[in-house]
Amino acid sequence: MSSPHPGEGDHEQPSAPPSLFSLDSSDRHQELVDRTGMSESDIAQVDALMGALSRLRAAEQELSEASLRYMKLGETDMRALHFLIVCENTGTLATPGAITRALEISSASTTKLLDRLERAGHIRRAPHPSDRRALVITIEPATRASAIRTVGATQARRVDAVRRLTHAERETVIRFLEDMASEISLADAEWIHEDPAGARD
Repeated sequence: MSSPHPGEGDHEQPSAPPSLFSLDSSDRHQELVDRTGMSESDIAQVDALMGALSRLRAAEQELSEASLRYMKLGETDMRALHFLIVCENTGTLATPGAITRALEISSASTTKLLDRLERAGHIRRAPHPSDRRALVITIEPATRASAIRTVGATQARRVDAVRRLTHAERETVIRFLEDMASEISLADAEWIHEDPAGARD
């Protein structure tokens, strides 16, 4: 039985949500980005690039979360294990102090971190070969092998994408990423020191 009112009860096709990363959707009145001199093609490319960056961030976030779940570790724990693998690969002795500096955490936090990783069987403490007051931290072979085989192997596939670019394309990408990192740096952002409540008054 048809609805007495046209359109009611019909199966309407849901409209596509607006793109979160298109200039027209995010900055319709050009309050943020002056598009003077930009053609429709230019704007379409900007939108496509911002969308691609968003998908990359989403993929990285998904990989990071999957890594933490698989290894049953926290983010700082994973960073510590990565640092230990790098030290092992480069023949560098990893001391608690070096870990503190690399992770930019306090000495107390480093001690708790190492205690946690040692209890879980991921690391080993040993005497420093030339400094009796210091310790050397090494990653257990089983943990290293597991991290390399899973998380590391997936992360390394980034290099495949880089290898598919020409030398000139890589230089362009490097320049773009460095430029974008500089543009969004908070070094000169005054708003981070403002009180949001005061700004609404």
